[in-house]
Amino acid sequence: MLALRAHLPGTDLEYYSLPALQDQGLGDPGRLPMTVKILLEMQLRDEHAAPETIRGLAQWTGEPPSEKFEVPFRPARVLLHDYTGIPAVVDLAAMRAAMARAGKDPRRVNPFVPAHLVIDHSVQVSQSGSQRAYQANSEREYEQNSERFALLRWAQQNFDNFALVPPGMGICHQINLEHLSRCVQVQSIGGRQVVIPDTLVGTDSHTPMVNGLGVLGWGVGGIEAEACMLGQPMYLPFPVVIGVRFSNALPPGTTATDLVLTLTQLLRKHGVVNTFVEFCGDGLSSLSVADRATLANMCPEYGATAAFFPVDAQTLRYLETSNREIELIQLVERYCKEQGLFRVDGAPLPIFSELLELDLATIEPSLAGPKRPEGRVPLSGVRENFSAAFPSKEQETRPVDLVSAVPTPAHSDEQLSDGSVVIAALTSCTNTSNPSVMIAAGLLAKRAVEVGLRVPAHVKTSLAPGSRVVTEYLREAGLLSYLEALGFYLVGYGCTTCIGNSGPLVSPAIEEQVQREQLNVAAVLSGNRNFEARIHPLVKAAYLASPPLVVAYALAGTVRKNLTSEPLGHTDAGQPIFLSDLWPSSEEVAHIVQTALRKDQFAQEYGRIYQGDEQWQQVQAPAGSTYAWEPNSTYVQEPPFFADLTPDPSPLRDIEGARVLVALGNAVTTDHITPAGSIAAESPAGHFLLEHGVRKPDFNTYGTRRGNYEIVMRSTWANIRLRNELASGKEGSWTTHQPSGELMTIFDAAMRYRKEGVPLIALAGKEYGNGSSRDTAAKGPSLLGVKAVIAESYERIHRSNLVSMGILPLQYQPGENRQSLGLTGQEEFTIRGIADGLVPGRLLEVEARDGERLQRFTVLARVDNAAEIEYLRHGGVLHMILRQLLAQD
Repeated sequence: MLALRAHLPGTDLEYYSLPALQDQGLGDPGRLPMTVKILLEMQLRDEHAAPETIRGLAQWTGEPPSEKFEVPFRPARVLLHDYTGIPAVVDLAAMRAAMARAGKDPRRVNPFVPAHLVIDHSVQVSQSGSQRAYQANSEREYEQNSERFALLRWAQQNFDNFALVPPGMGICHQINLEHLSRCVQVQSIGGRQVVIPDTLVGTDSHTPMVNGLGVLGWGVGGIEAEACMLGQPMYLPFPVVIGVRFSNALPPGTTATDLVLTLTQLLRKHGVVNTFVEFCGDGLSSLSVADRATLANMCPEYGATAAFFPVDAQTLRYLETSNREIELIQLVERYCKEQGLFRVDGAPLPIFSELLELDLATIEPSLAGPKRPEGRVPLSGVRENFSAAFPSKEQETRPVDLVSAVPTPAHSDEQLSDGSVVIAALTSCTNTSNPSVMIAAGLLAKRAVEVGLRVPAHVKTSLAPGSRVVTEYLREAGLLSYLEALGFYLVGYGCTTCIGNSGPLVSPAIEEQVQREQLNVAAVLSGNRNFEARIHPLVKAAYLASPPLVVAYALAGTVRKNLTSEPLGHTDAGQPIFLSDLWPSSEEVAHIVQTALRKDQFAQEYGRIYQGDEQWQQVQAPAGSTYAWEPNSTYVQEPPFFADLTPDPSPLRDIEGARVLVALGNAVTTDHITPAGSIAAESPAGHFLLEHGVRKPDFNTYGTRRGNYEIVMRSTWANIRLRNELASGKEGSWTTHQPSGELMTIFDAAMRYRKEGVPLIALAGKEYGNGSSRDTAAKGPSLLGVKAVIAESYERIHRSNLVSMGILPLQYQPGENRQSLGLTGQEEFTIRGIADGLVPGRLLEVEARDGERLQRFTVLARVDNAAEIEYLRHGGVLHMILRQLLAQD
């Protein structure tokens, strides 16, 4: 496609011209969705791209093509965080170890595509409510994670194209938005400098947040990300692009958070799984990039692959505000306009597979909960929503005690009831990336303090921004001190409560009372996920809310109060104070954002982004091109994936005599499959740590120990709220061994089946594996001996992760499921049709025998392309890549 390479006017650079496609007779790209244009441009500069792929994208009409084709996706870069990045580095280190054992140069295992890893998932809210909290939590983070950080320092020193952002700098997606992303990149192609769109994949499902800046990217599993880093393309099916047209503007009193919760409910109900969503319409001009990033961030909650906002004047304004260099801003504008990638009001809409409409003027203040991000509820209906989810136990509703939690500790006689808010967290890149809602929270706090309102003592409050810039502009605006007066002291720059690193409740007495009285207490957070047991093991109800509403509910102290009609509290003189009395106007918020947010704040904080503090500088890393595994480490161990790798893979075989390890229902998330939060002493992982001399206070979390395959195995299906129908009604990590009928932990059962030589499968319902993009949710089952999963449907990333680990994802035929087929999970399963030629989408025969009863049915092999067949044949994508490296001279 050299004929399409042209000189970019006004520069000494070249680009692959989309408009020139029409001159070549390949089609007019003018009305293509921006998403398709970016995918098409990628094919134009790929010397291996198939002509039918280029033609199919150039002539895209939104209708399925008559000729099937796949779209190779080679991202310009990869983004990782430590929860998924450390297992990825462990895998790469294990591949280097395998190369060294084979007498090959281990340095050939090295990222080919540039990668950034941000340490943002390891900080916990161990302390809160004081000036000391940030430093104490940082010290504890280093104390607990020194082995993990040593591994990352080793990677930083030994891998090319690998940049590491130390702890305490922020959250990966907010750093990506504010600093790493450039909208366009300049790469050397054929010895010439060529401008290309900035694209990426990330090892977190919320990677699409950067779509708000006009950068196409989405979340993948850690295994897929490793493959991309090593130069392996991803293969996409024909792109389905659903347009969402915005009209008008948000009404006063509403926020981008209210909009995204409404959008999540709308799109989840409509069904956008495995599609690209692209926003359009003149209403976009009323939304800042920060607003757009909030909408794109929750893309996985509504199920789409990506949620793209085209580059426009708002994009350029954000690039300038966030201190991007003027030359870059000019290049972004020039390139996007030349390519037809620049949106302007009044322009004809692209042709979409489907077009949805949303009037921004209809948005109302909302929360989402108590257990699902798509469970939007109007602010006026939260009390009823909670009461419906958790019917009253005939307990007296006691008045909220407005005794300040700052700085005095909770009273030992503090009275709680169902609905009491025990966690109020200003957290997560979803909202802390948006100055408007953070300033609004600060203004609400200021007015609350000025009228004498205080936060009840049972509420644990915390502030954990995704960027150090946030505290700078809050301080500049004079609002940080008011948040602190209500207990919202800085606890860290990381994901914290949103991923379950909420730490203990405000006091042991509160925790003991919640357990003793079996109270249904609540958390309110400015995050993106509120699945069962995710936020805190003792918190059954979790509501997602905008930052100012988080502050409001902290003041109210309960979700069993209608904040639209009941007072948040009373002044010392007894005057009722309502939410409407404290809520700032849009004009006031906009004025403070304009005056308090400055370019030099971005310059200062991102000028030191890779340096780290004194603690980071003291982290020691082992030397050498291969990692020196520490035998006694309980954090990092060489996984067994490549220990017995043969030069050639074994043929695929049918699955015979398999037993069911777990039989699960609908909407089982990766939090259920592989939890990230605290480790119970009585769990299999807890037993392992105790046996290896680790004290319970030093357990840390499941997420931080994913670099040790022994913990990964023991944490699989270990969520305390897991409902396995083979567990005799017992919640948690339990199952029944067959055919003995003995109840035991899932880990113990898997080890027993291994000794007996019995292969394993898992049964599930709809939306299996939705939520966070955790490769351990596939690695864990693989390590336990699971060969296949049969489900009604899969979340996109998890299905891909299963294939990438050599696990076969199977899907019931439409209208069938475990219940309709009468499957109990006690049967012995045989799956045929694998050995004699597995192809994408093949129907396989299943036999389930329980004594004399035999059930036969067919399932769809959810192996979606030829590349995935190869991954399965090799036992996983990394096994395939390692064999290729070992075979090279």
